Amino acid sequence: MKYTNLPNTNLKVSTICLGTMTFGNQNTESEAHEQLDYAVAQGINFIDTAEMYPIGGNAQIFGSTERHIGTWIKKIGASEREKLVIATKIAGPNRGLDYIRQPLDFSKKSIHEAVDLSLKNLQTDYIDLYQMHWPERVMNMFQKRGVQKLDDNWQDNIFEVLTIFDGLIKEGKIKHIGVSNENPWGVMRFLVESEKHGLPRIATIQNPFSLLNRLYEVGLSEMTMRENVGLLAYSPLGFGFLTGKHLNGIVKNSRLDLFRNFVRYTNENCFKATQLYKELAEKNGLTLTEMAMAFVNQQDFVTSTIIGATTMEQLKENIAAFDIQLNEEIIAEIEKIQELIPNPAP
Repeated sequence: MKYTNLPNTNLKVSTICLGTMTFGNQNTESEAHEQLDYAVAQGINFIDTAEMYPIGGNAQIFGSTERHIGTWIKKIGASEREKLVIATKIAGPNRGLDYIRQPLDFSKKSIHEAVDLSLKNLQTDYIDLYQMHWPERVMNMFQKRGVQKLDDNWQDNIFEVLTIFDGLIKEGKIKHIGVSNENPWGVMRFLVESEKHGLPRIATIQNPFSLLNRLYEVGLSEMTMRENVGLLAYSPLGFGFLTGKHLNGIVKNSRLDLFRNFVRYTNENCFKATQLYKELAEKNGLTLTEMAMAFVNQQDFVTSTIIGATTMEQLKENIAAFDIQLNEEIIAEIEKIQELIPNPAP
């Protein structure tokens, strides 16, 4: 296993991060523990979750992902917990999650409530990396390529949000902060306010990045490399689409079948591009999974790649894919497909 530091922190993290959004819905508590045990045995020390997980959530299972991780943390004990980097996220507004809390915002009350509940669910005294799952303002995320108009109802409160996090860091409840599903303007606002007022600096950004979605390369990649903000790349397999298993139709009981609202990866161009990537991988003696994972892992701006699985077989295959190094010829062929069908899954 390879390790790196989260930018501007003393946290050493594995370049593979275990994503957990299936725990509590698609995966039982015992299956979650099995995945966690295996991941740690392979050298993974970085675990990512969120207050809103599992996906496909409702009031009955809300928070069960963190709770499953919490029972595992209790099982392994405090000394083993200290070797881990645990990341979680507060949900923002605009997503129809009325069962979490109201209002869904980044006010002091909401942030403190979210942090305290996550600490309770995770059965830990501190959160290593606390992230804003998506911005409060309306912006181009989740299948949208551009902003149609500015969100005139949103008031810039980034200074206030950083001040709240500063207090939580001083209390010892969280160690570091990050953003997620952000754009260049948002990243720079956080950096400017932290520098101007001596407030906590965002260490990471968690955004999608895969063969089907390389929009991060436009604007954000240069900015975060120059400003030393690390990308935690999520959906490197596009919700399983980049395994190639859906090319003849969405596989029954898969994530894309169970949660039909996740249509980012199921448009016609995704099918076309994935078929081309699959042919390229097989021509070079690789599986599509191996090539897709390796491509993300090789990017200079990626600090850690978040993988997720519903079966142990998938988890083992995903971890093994990080041993692959793509040569210049394969990269050149990937670029040709990207030029032909650019970013079909925004």
